[in-house]
Amino acid sequence: MLSCTYMYRISKHSDKINALLKQDNSFFYTKDLGKLWGINKSATLNTTISRYIKSGVLIPIYKGLYSTRPINQIDPILLGAVALHNYSYLSTEYVLAKNGVIFQLVNSYTYCSTKTRTIQINDNVFKSRQMKDTYLYNPYGVKEIDGYKVATTERAIADMLYYNPKYYFDSHSTIDWKKVQKVQKEVYYL
Repeated sequence: MLSCTYMYRISKHSDKINALLKQDNSFFYTKDLGKLWGINKSATLNTTISRYIKSGVLIPIYKGLYSTRPINQIDPILLGAVALHNYSYLSTEYVLAKNGVIFQLVNSYTYCSTKTRTIQINDNVFKSRQMKDTYLYNPYGVKEIDGYKVATTERAIADMLYYNPKYYFDSHSTIDWKKVQKVQKEVYYL
């Protein structure tokens, strides 16, 4: 026969897993887990997180960031946006290379964000450049796709010119400069 204490522990354990898996989001920072589970003591929280990592319920992603899904099942662009842990959107070199505006090999995901930083998770490198809030939070030319934000080609060009007014674009003739200027005016770059 099982003791009441043991049954209580199993029940509490199941409650925490159920609370975790019922969330729409599959990413959790340490503080998020503490709030979700009602754990205020950091030692208790760290022990609980370690237990769930060992049991495979949580997967460590990056310093203080966990997921309920394996890294190889997560869209890397979304992973980068979450790992940056600040408002950000995909832009500059990554968007320009993807849309054929520059021909260089871009081996990182590039974001505009509230902070400049570089994060590597497995083989993925995520770089963000700090942008003034006035421009960063202006949604013109930024769209949401699958849980993350991404700049249009024209917004990415305008962003790149914000950082480097003398930037060289390989496919200069394919750029609609009127659209770029409209973005620059709407975002107040000009």
